[in-house]
Amino acid sequence: MIRSDILKEIAPILKDQLVVCNIGLPSQELHMIDDQPTNFYMLGTMGLSSSIGFGLALAQDKKVISIDGDGSVLTNFGTLPTIANNVANNYILLIIDNGSYGSTGDQPTYAGKKTSLAAVARACGCENVVEVAAKDTGKALQEAINGDQMTIIVAKCESGNIKVPVITMDPVVIRDRFMTSVQA
Repeated sequence: MIRSDILKEIAPILKDQLVVCNIGLPSQELHMIDDQPTNFYMLGTMGLSSSIGFGLALAQDKKVISIDGDGSVLTNFGTLPTIANNVANNYILLIIDNGSYGSTGDQPTYAGKKTSLAAVARACGCENVVEVAAKDTGKALQEAINGDQMTIIVAKCESGNIKVPVITMDPVVIRDRFMTSVQA
């Protein structure tokens, strides 16, 4: 399975959840698979999906799911100790770990080599860290949504991309409809 296969599988689970999705192809894929006003698509801020989603979880009570990639988490390692030390039990970080920078040409990341993001998250103090094979992502995500504990899920999958159109929706529209969903 590749990232887009995971997103197809979890799209029904994500419906009606507040989702902050990683820059580039992950946002484009989720937008194409199942665009929802509850999805906030990152369009120019690599590495910040986890930080923005976490801040949103701290600011209100609804569940928030950040979908991030291994490359993005590697560019913003400060997010993991921040998450560990400021627990928000309505927050789920789903790291889709394909071992590559998928949006820029599938160059390998260190997560595709020796670095275990699950081990790094645990070392930072995150208490509920689950590493799953791609095929088990939906089950792990549903369990995290049903639970009352902040959860970091590292879903290991193969590298690869599908052809997707760019998101032509104005960023202001994306922001406004998402903010309306947050306030609902």
